[in-house]
Amino acid sequence: MSETRRHLEAARALSRLLTITNVAHAFHGSILTAVFANLPQSDEIFCIVEGGQGQAHPFRRVRDSVAGNDGFSVIHSPWTNRLYVSYRLLIPSIEIEILPAGEAGPRRLDHTTIMRVQSVPFLTVSEFIRAKLKSWMIGGSPRDAQDIVYTLSRHWNMVDINRIPETDMNLFVSRNTSVSPAWFAIKRKYGI
Repeated sequence: MSETRRHLEAARALSRLLTITNVAHAFHGSILTAVFANLPQSDEIFCIVEGGQGQAHPFRRVRDSVAGNDGFSVIHSPWTNRLYVSYRLLIPSIEIEILPAGEAGPRRLDHTTIMRVQSVPFLTVSEFIRAKLKSWMIGGSPRDAQDIVYTLSRHWNMVDINRIPETDMNLFVSRNTSVSPAWFAIKRKYGI
C-alpha cells in the first residue's frame, strides 16, 4: 500500500471520530499535493481542529474524540505544545499532527474553507496555499515551496486572491519564478 493511501486511510478514520463528536476539522500537508498529483509517496499530514469561544481547546477535543478507541493513541508534548494522534491499525503507524484552527489555518472550518477530496475534508486550495505560504515565510522549507508551486501552478483558477497575503506571495514569487505565470493569471482574474 502506498504512503498516500495509508495517510488517507488514517485521515478517514480520524475524521470519522471527529465528525461523530461534532468537531470541525480539515487536513492539509503534502498529502494534499500527493492526492492531487496521484503520487504514491506523501510524508506530511496535519489536521486542523476548531476550538474557540465556549469550546474546549482543540487538543482537548481531539483527545476526547479518540478516547477509548484502540486504533488511536495520543502523544502530547507539553514542553513543545504539540499534539500527535497515532493511527496504530497500520504498521508502521501513521502520526497526524493536530493544529489549532486560527494558528495554522483558518479560524472557522466550514463550507467556505473546506473541500472534500476522496471523502476526506481538506483545506480549500486557497486556504492550503495560505497555510503553506505562512509556514514558508517562517521557515523557508523547500517542501512548503514545492507544495505551493505545484498547487498554484495547477489550480490557480480555484484560488481566492482575498485569502492570499499579497506581500508574502510577491516575495515567494520573486524567489520561485516558475510560479509567476499562475500568480499573474490570478491577479488578472481579479483585475489587480
